Amino acid sequence: MSQISTADISKLRTLTGAGMMDCKNALVEGNGDVEKAIEIIRKRGQAIANKRADREAGEGAVLSIVSDDNKVGVIMALNCETDFVAKNDNFVGLAKLILNAALVNKPATLEDLRNLEIKGKSTTDFILDNIAAIGEKVEISYYEKIEAEFVVPYIHNGNKLATLVGFNKAIANIQVGKDVAMQVAAMNPVAVDKGDVSNQTIEKEIEIGKEQARREGKPEEMLERIAQGKLNKFYSESTLLNQEFVKDNKKTIRQYLTETDKDLTVVSFKRCSLTV
Repeated sequence: MSQISTADISKLRTLTGAGMMDCKNALVEGNGDVEKAIEIIRKRGQAIANKRADREAGEGAVLSIVSDDNKVGVIMALNCETDFVAKNDNFVGLAKLILNAALVNKPATLEDLRNLEIKGKSTTDFILDNIAAIGEKVEISYYEKIEAEFVVPYIHNGNKLATLVGFNKAIANIQVGKDVAMQVAAMNPVAVDKGDVSNQTIEKEIEIGKEQARREGKPEEMLERIAQGKLNKFYSESTLLNQEFVKDNKKTIRQYLTETDKDLTVVSFKRCSLTV
């Protein structure tokens, strides 16, 4: 058997992200051949992934990040099975590595991210190399990208919820952007403004409003008007620019932004949560 050096183990760790003992054992099994050891780790990861394929990966880390010029932002959820692993530095480090690669390469879709090359292999294979060390099912369940004149990220404590908000122009006071990103996290709007709500959602809300009024015994000829009133309430509660600002409910988000800069507005947002 070939002598396994600390340098060989460190090199394999760098290439695969696997733990020290996993790397040592793979090198021993591969007679010191690094390429064989990489394949051994990957096969072990695949075996674990196959064995745990039907397990629920409901825990994990949700992270968002923006470019240095605030022009591009990405948000991603990397899932695992337990909260214990989700809080592990190696798991969070893996999530951040993938997220940074996404920010640099700007994949358009989740599938593009899964196929993105990281350290000479696809993201999917890179995750497989790490599953052997983590010991749980790991998968990317969510990914989105925003490109705008100014993008602001927010990650809630515990890495279970994150947001991205794109604005139409640069923001002099970054706290304004953070406030809106936190608003999205707290209030979970369905759209930026009234005109961005889908026809399907509008029709659903009108039907809900009519049915509520009907159960309350309102006359049939009044149902449409009552439903429209309830729809307007839905807009004020569920569209970002029309929501009450959580830090000051005497103003809407639209008013908060125009007080800061009369031309400032939100053009898009993304929100991902593991718990809500």
